[in-house]
Amino acid sequence: MTAEVFLDSNVLLYSCSAAADDAAKRQVAEDLILNRPFAISAQVLQEFIANALRKPRLGITESNIEATLQMAALVRVQPVTHELVVSAVMLRRRFQLSQWDATIIAAALELGCHTVYSEDLNHGQNYGGVIVINPFL
Repeated sequence: MTAEVFLDSNVLLYSCSAAADDAAKRQVAEDLILNRPFAISAQVLQEFIANALRKPRLGITESNIEATLQMAALVRVQPVTHELVVSAVMLRRRFQLSQWDATIIAAALELGCHTVYSEDLNHGQNYGGVIVINPFL
């Protein structure tokens, strides 16, 4: 199973959001999930669950969380390993990122993804061979 794109947790969150003001972003996120072979990381899944539970305005249910976990079983999921954390530290230093964002980039690189879809990183920036695209612009 190959994937050229990596999805950040905000894509997963918008795909499940029941908030009326997220309708357009929900459509974009659903389209990415349904029509692009993608990969994620264990960190992305953890961030998705933590934010789904912490942000009640999104209306994400336990059923949504369970469905997302089932979907994740069908795609490549990069585990957070010691080696990944070390790679992320180097990326954090090089690009002045948070450790969390650097770990997203490191996971995408490890999986061979050329694009990260995220609204949290700089749109259009190349981070060592991975280009970030904000699909919600």
